[in-house]
Amino acid sequence: MPSPLRTSLLAAARSKRLERTASRVPLTRKVVDRFVAGETEQQALDTSRTILSSGRFITIDHLGEDTTDVSQATATVSAYLSLLSALAPLAGRQVTADGPRPVEVSLKLSALGQFVGADGDRIALENAHKIAAAAEEAGVWVTVDAEDHTTTDSTLSIVRELRTDFPHLGTVLQAYLKRTEADCADLSGPGSRIRLCKGAYAEPPTVAHQGDAVDEAYVRCLRVLMNGRGYPMVATHDPAMVEASLRLAAEAGRSADEYELQMLYGIRDTEQLRLVGQGRHLRVYLPYGTEWYGYFMRRLAEKPANLALFLRALTSKK
Repeated sequence: MPSPLRTSLLAAARSKRLERTASRVPLTRKVVDRFVAGETEQQALDTSRTILSSGRFITIDHLGEDTTDVSQATATVSAYLSLLSALAPLAGRQVTADGPRPVEVSLKLSALGQFVGADGDRIALENAHKIAAAAEEAGVWVTVDAEDHTTTDSTLSIVRELRTDFPHLGTVLQAYLKRTEADCADLSGPGSRIRLCKGAYAEPPTVAHQGDAVDEAYVRCLRVLMNGRGYPMVATHDPAMVEASLRLAAEAGRSADEYELQMLYGIRDTEQLRLVGQGRHLRVYLPYGTEWYGYFMRRLAEKPANLALFLRALTSKK
């Protein structure tokens, strides 16, 4: 079963009352700034330039999800189109003919209208298509994020449809779901891009591995992706999983251009730079926007040890 602390943090992520309280605590900003690159597009662009200049790649997430409002979904699309227009000059200087694209955006379909009634899937598909078309013109990759298990079938159906027009569109699979090993095999064909993460939602044992079984599942899924014909994107901060990915890539005969590592903005920066110094591709997941609270709380739930960092910042006199 999910730990009580993790369950509590995920419940807090959905609480508007706690969000308002946290936003009023003066030192909350100090902690949030470690994980979120500001609330504005310009702040995200400034941080993007810094990360790219260090040899790392980026994937930018305009924060927000779970909307049931068409106008809010439309506003999210507009934010991405504006961001992509601003990214185009930056991305154009980075793109090579055959290698990975250093600039990417990440999308949550629930922020694009997936939950807007019976037409949600159609609305999310149309909105994601607009963003993917603009990204292609800008020289930017797109990856569709994963959310809780109830959305997986809908999300993968939309991804498959988008890939008919955008064959390099990526998607996220969560290793703790019991279905994911089969999904990895199904989706690891030529041209595919799969970001594998452990998973950050509180899922029941009927659908998700628990405890140490999550690491075991992650390695099994990694092996499938590394032996597949796509481009694996290994999203983890766990040193054991990083080492497993490097070993499995070597066993599969993959070059450095044929897979990448991914880590969150603000976590293990020194290790990120060390891996880049070894010639590894590493992409930083860079979130921005005013809807930072839910994202931040899920990061704490994903790794409850991050709570110590939050508490230290709240009690520090510096």
